Amino acid sequence: MNEAVTIRDLTHQYPDGTVSLEDVSLTVHGGERLAIVGQNGAGKTTLFLHLNGSIRSPLDNVLVFGESVRSMPIEERIQKVGVVFQDPDDQLFMPTLYDDVAFGPINMGLSRDEVDRRVREALKTVGLSGFEDRVPHHMSYGEKKRAALAAVLSMEPRILVLDEPTANLDPKNRALLIDLINRLNKEKGITTIVAMHDVNAVSHLADRVVVLNTTIVADGDAHSIFSDSKLLKENNLEAPEAYKLFRIMGCYGYACCNALPLSVADAPAALDASLEENGGAISLRRDGRTAEELREVFERFEY
Repeated sequence: MNEAVTIRDLTHQYPDGTVSLEDVSLTVHGGERLAIVGQNGAGKTTLFLHLNGSIRSPLDNVLVFGESVRSMPIEERIQKVGVVFQDPDDQLFMPTLYDDVAFGPINMGLSRDEVDRRVREALKTVGLSGFEDRVPHHMSYGEKKRAALAAVLSMEPRILVLDEPTANLDPKNRALLIDLINRLNKEKGITTIVAMHDVNAVSHLADRVVVLNTTIVADGDAHSIFSDSKLLKENNLEAPEAYKLFRIMGCYGYACCNALPLSVADAPAALDASLEENGGAISLRRDGRTAEELREVFERFEY
């Protein structure tokens, strides 16, 4: 499998002496869905800015499809790595949505017809066809999020990096954006890398999870990461709500599969499996150990 991103021993220090990244090594394969989780100040945004060349390492240790980002022309960088920031107002600054989405392709030197094709294709992809003449700042927050994504998609990147894509979204727009990101990965083969605090959405957007705390402290599938209470505590992270609930149910005698669900959407399958294993019924009970087991669970996950 080809390596979309290769980072070797990356260290970054800001002018005031703050070390934001230290000896970070990471490989992301083409077509992979990766989530990077970590507390505020863990270095997630700094890492992303290295991927698109906004911050350049003095060494050739940040590679995209085998080529050093440091020596890559800007036109090539934006065609390979597209970054969507948390706040869409950071990316939407033109009078109309069409102008915003066309800005990148125009600066790539593309023909007027090709720019127009890309703009309309990008807006169609994110469900904003017909919004070409809308003023971005008059749009809803969910629409702005998708508009910012369209502005990146118009440059047809092979890697899509999203910083807190579900932040501040209502449930409907959150679900729309999650589905959109996954379709881009599945149907277009775009490698997706997301930074998230929304632990309840991680399992829907990533097959692999990396915990970043200046350096990489863990790398694995979502279940192995979120079931490690010591790892979560040490890095100021929490487990998904569905996982917590099933751990509490376990204190009342509920027997489930080894991999507890990480989201509400995964819960029915876990319940169905339990019903099948237990003759079509699930029983809960309270005994002399229940209170102690509950204390242990609450202490483990600090909630």
